Amino acid sequence: MMVVRLGDRVVGDGAPALVVAEIGINHNGDLQVCKDLIELSAKAGCEVVKFQKRTIETVFSAEDLARPRESPFGSSNGDLKRGLEFGADEYAAIDEFCDTLGVKWTASCWDEASVDFLESFDPPFYKIASASLTDDSLLRHHRSTGRPVVLSTGMSTLEEIDHAVEILGTEDLVLLHCTSTYPASADELNLRAIQSMHLRYGVPVGYSGHEEELSTTVAAVALGACVIERHVTLDRTLWGSDQPASLEPEELARLVTDIRGVERAVGDGLKRVYDSELPIKAKLRRIG
Repeated sequence: MMVVRLGDRVVGDGAPALVVAEIGINHNGDLQVCKDLIELSAKAGCEVVKFQKRTIETVFSAEDLARPRESPFGSSNGDLKRGLEFGADEYAAIDEFCDTLGVKWTASCWDEASVDFLESFDPPFYKIASASLTDDSLLRHHRSTGRPVVLSTGMSTLEEIDHAVEILGTEDLVLLHCTSTYPASADELNLRAIQSMHLRYGVPVGYSGHEEELSTTVAAVALGACVIERHVTLDRTLWGSDQPASLEPEELARLVTDIRGVERAVGDGLKRVYDSELPIKAKLRRIG
């Protein structure tokens, strides 16, 4: 069996899908909004919430930070990036709040210093964003922590994924199939890649979805996705680039319910006659 332990949760063959609510930067720099998102994720049945962590001056060039860009935080791209970035005090509050709700949390770290920052919070695993898949140094730094890694594979060729897996190794590794378009079209989701990646790499494979539909994400579970990640928002009309491809509270709750339903429905693949069918069989069959 192909299984990986992510903290106290086993994912992979025979285990229920782990549902991760991607809060990311949808908190818009507001800690109370962040807590509201954590709470609604927990109520919906998500076991993990996820954020993004960056060292702004490392990830972005001075030229990029100086670029004009209007936002609630100011008139430059740097104002925006800094306004959305939580620091030690905010993450300490997040850690405490998640603990009270019984929810785990982690983050996608976009640079080595952010990995070091997150280490002090003892995350159950690290998520590596699709954008970082080709950053060998960052992949190695994640591995140096000894924690499990969940790697998104959006906008990546098989050759690029092969190389990343070679760097990371397959122990304690989960891959996420992903299409990095926001929102993604159903025509470009290619959910069967979940199964082909599972066979190619011999590791559990999940799904990070950016589509508007719920049914396609549920279908990913039916195809074997062991981890499901979807963005969550209080309201899709709120300001922010990730809000339109995010799920509102009722949608997230419905998704988790439907995932658990399809997990019960797929069964073990062994054809059998159920006791509930026997009276119908006796009533309707003329022969046999």
